[in-house]
Amino acid sequence: MTVKVSVVIAVYNPGKYVEDCITGLLRQSLTPDEFEVFFVNDGSTDETPARLDQLAAEHPHFHVIHEEGSGWSGKPRNTGIAAARGEYVMFVDHDDWLGDEALERMYEYGKANEADVVVGKMAGIGRPVPQELFRVNRPKATVANAPLIDSLTPHKMFRREFLNEHDIRFKEGRRRLEDHVFVVETYLRAKNVSVLGDYLCYYHITRDDGSNAGFQRFDPVGYFTNLREALDVVEELTEPGAVRDKLYSRWLRNEMVERLRGNRLLKLPEDYAEELYREIRGVVTERFGPGVFAKVAPTQRVVAGLIAAGHYEDIRALARWEAGIKPTGSLDSLAWDKGALTVGFTSEYQVDGEPMTFRREGERDLLDLPLSEQALKALADQKITLDAPVGKSDVDLVARHREDATQYYLPVDSELHRVEAEDGSFRLRITASAVLDPETAAAGKPLGKGIWDLHLRIKSCGWSKETRLGAVRGEDVEAQRLAALTGEPRRLVLPYWTDGPGNLSLDVDQHTGKLEREAVALMDPAQAVVEGSTVRLPLPLHLAADSGDPVQLRFERKNVGKFPADAVLDGRTATARLPLEQLTGKRWAVRIGVPSAARGEAQWTRLPVDVVVAADGTARVIDRHTPPAKPGAKKAAAPKRPAQSRPLWRRAAGRLKRALTNQKKS
Repeated sequence: MTVKVSVVIAVYNPGKYVEDCITGLLRQSLTPDEFEVFFVNDGSTDETPARLDQLAAEHPHFHVIHEEGSGWSGKPRNTGIAAARGEYVMFVDHDDWLGDEALERMYEYGKANEADVVVGKMAGIGRPVPQELFRVNRPKATVANAPLIDSLTPHKMFRREFLNEHDIRFKEGRRRLEDHVFVVETYLRAKNVSVLGDYLCYYHITRDDGSNAGFQRFDPVGYFTNLREALDVVEELTEPGAVRDKLYSRWLRNEMVERLRGNRLLKLPEDYAEELYREIRGVVTERFGPGVFAKVAPTQRVVAGLIAAGHYEDIRALARWEAGIKPTGSLDSLAWDKGALTVGFTSEYQVDGEPMTFRREGERDLLDLPLSEQALKALADQKITLDAPVGKSDVDLVARHREDATQYYLPVDSELHRVEAEDGSFRLRITASAVLDPETAAAGKPLGKGIWDLHLRIKSCGWSKETRLGAVRGEDVEAQRLAALTGEPRRLVLPYWTDGPGNLSLDVDQHTGKLEREAVALMDPAQAVVEGSTVRLPLPLHLAADSGDPVQLRFERKNVGKFPADAVLDGRTATARLPLEQLTGKRWAVRIGVPSAARGEAQWTRLPVDVVVAADGTARVIDRHTPPAKPGAKKAAAPKRPAQSRPLWRRAAGRLKRALTNQKKS
């Protein structure tokens, strides 16, 4: 059988982290004769070589190539390309791992669309990954119609014959930004690039020591020398104009402007920050014109203009101001409707704890930035204005899995509100409503079991910042925080407040013990009643099943038995008929059974009440912590009424009598 995919992993002293990478490869849905793996050991000095040799001995489709250390990952990757036999070559970092069906999904997607390059959705665990690129599937993507340039890591699938035809390899001797040169060339030479956005293919992680996070100190001279080589590839393979400017703007934005903003600049030692600024300014003045500046966001354009004009002190002043910008959000409402949870919220930016304000001059909305008159003039000379496109501001609400960082954008309707002040300035507030359907939120599929955190992202005027939602909320929201039974088979979706901050998260299919803890804490035993043979229990949550009542109550006693009863749900109340014949004469613990799709059967939760059934068949509900009555115990006597205090004149007379008596005795 033809090998479909060759996986190439450059390896150097990965330690324990290679194990997750290996596990991901062993769980692939492709059969062993459909893919092969090449671990290219680049002179590792830890126990990795022996571990890989053992792995290759156990799995014939795994291979190990040992090389002398080169000090850069491009050389072993080139070795892997030369050895590969698959139709496609996939690069993987030894710290990262693949989704179980990643190779099959990406291969089939690439074949279906005749793609030279296939880009699979990535999740960043402690590391940034492109957000906009993976919003949707993009079967026919180019650098002109999609934000491909935002993803320049090599963790993609490349058609092997395409690489050979154009002799595309990693450049010799490169240490920084070698991936940029390789990936940009493939994008620009490819006839088609396909982006698979609805399946999580690649997990991009940060080591515990942060050694692979990409934010380590580097030599600015060498770094920006390599960056110029990536720009050279763009210049060679594109014509002057909008596409080239768009591509150039990626490096201006990510590698230059963003390094000189906010805390990222302020945390650097001053001498290093100045050296970094000088190298950045050299590239900006050499290579970028107004067309490139026009492709970045307004606040980024301001920083770029300050770089070009040589106003370093204003760059630092602006960085200090931007370091105080925080996104804020208020949760206004929660409501289930036909199995979908609607989340209402309000969001706004703040600066140093106060609402961010904008200036108004005539018909223009302007950024209110702390810049000197000289800096403002330099910007004006470059035709860079402080216009604030507040009308384009927007928000996203993202559901993100806490364990593997899988995330999905929720449908959001938003509305902008200008809050005017007497001095002519104004604030911008955004009210929004997002809909989370647990059965379709994962790109048309159900959310998986686990904890899903909700993250609010505000986008305005070049700022894109994220915060959690729920710690600040309206007075009525707690009463609206209901759970629901959704899907087929049924499972519980429970909105809850996180410990500490009190942010909003979802427990899907009872991943945690939140249901039991909240049932015990919130249910009021005094409101539980028995009417004849029917027990009615107030629940601490609303089981908003859209059809049927797949919930049971169970009455149980150790060493005696467990007796279930079907429950009928009505709002926050569960009603069931007691099996009195089995319960008569004893006290019984009560559990509620809620369906669990993952378990394939109900999951039972102890409620804070017991049911006591007398010998005559009459029943009552008591608090589970009420101690059992002792056999033959008499009814407790009514407490005595406290004696009333005597009038003041009687007390005075008594004191006088005692004094006279004591005088006689003496």
